[in-house]
Amino acid sequence: AKMAAQGEVDWGFAEILAFGSLVNQGVTVRLSGQDSRRGTFVQRHASIVDAVTGKDYLPVAAVAANGGRFFVHDSLLSEFAVMGFEYGYSVENQDALVLWEAQFGDFANGAQSIVDEFISSGEAKWGQRSSVTLLLPHSHEGQGPDHTSGRPERYLQLCAEDNMRVAVPTTPASYFHLLRRQALSPKKRPLVVFTPKSLLRAKAARSPVDVLAGGSFEEVLDDAALPVEPGAVRRVVLASGKVGQDALAERDRRGVPVAVVRVEQLYPWPYERLSEVVARYPNAQELVWLQEEPANMGAWAFAQDRLAERFVDSHAILRVSRYESGSPATGSHTIHVQEQEAILDAALSVP
Repeated sequence: AKMAAQGEVDWGFAEILAFGSLVNQGVTVRLSGQDSRRGTFVQRHASIVDAVTGKDYLPVAAVAANGGRFFVHDSLLSEFAVMGFEYGYSVENQDALVLWEAQFGDFANGAQSIVDEFISSGEAKWGQRSSVTLLLPHSHEGQGPDHTSGRPERYLQLCAEDNMRVAVPTTPASYFHLLRRQALSPKKRPLVVFTPKSLLRAKAARSPVDVLAGGSFEEVLDDAALPVEPGAVRRVVLASGKVGQDALAERDRRGVPVAVVRVEQLYPWPYERLSEVVARYPNAQELVWLQEEPANMGAWAFAQDRLAERFVDSHAILRVSRYESGSPATGSHTIHVQEQEAILDAALSVP
């Protein structure tokens, strides 16, 4: 109640507010996945079970109006079957917000053929439109190779001709507006969202109520807490996802003259907005793409050429990441911590 009236909204509450506001406007919202009613990280509580009768109660459904309905289902452990069903549902009911959630983003590889054959190319092949949304928990938290990466590089490789949207929101407000844009946009396109794990409850990632009540989804979030004037910045760090929040916290601890800019949407690539933000730092000589993923994974291969198109004549373009790897992440928590410290140090150590 405090969050709703005056406080800072966390991720799960922002999501429920998005769902509730949509069903209240008459939009049907349908979510399925392997632990979606509770939420894999116990963050959603979309369904409450009566311990006496065993029946489900869906609080969000109580605010539905104008024909809107709310569905949330725990599905069987078959990514292929369930993602395929939800894709078909979204094709037949294009006015609904239809979401499929992986327990961890890695698990979507069990439905890779659905992504390749339908989600990324259904419109090009058959003119078949869908706005199905994939929620893929993703970030390097030291949980091991099979609970770390939603494989953003695979989805970005499939992006062309405005066929999909790929986003990595880092604040609850960003996610709230992203979901509402997806539901209400007349342009029907699939959306892939790399959702957080530790940021679900991180205080630094909360959003004020008024940012949800107004505004819209921002493709790029500029640095709002620079320790110096913009003219004193010599290096701009670009990042997507949790590592952007990590870099902001470490930058503030060190007090170094580095701007940390979060790229919330990877495709369509935000050329104009990114150019506007970088122009705020007229004396910056370096653009650093910072990612948690190994160099052969993540968004670097996708972002590199797009950064060069606009900035190669005015900035040195550098990459900071983990070393190339055949695995998305190390199996050792100790090594994970060392790697994370190393990439933050490299990104924020200005020559």
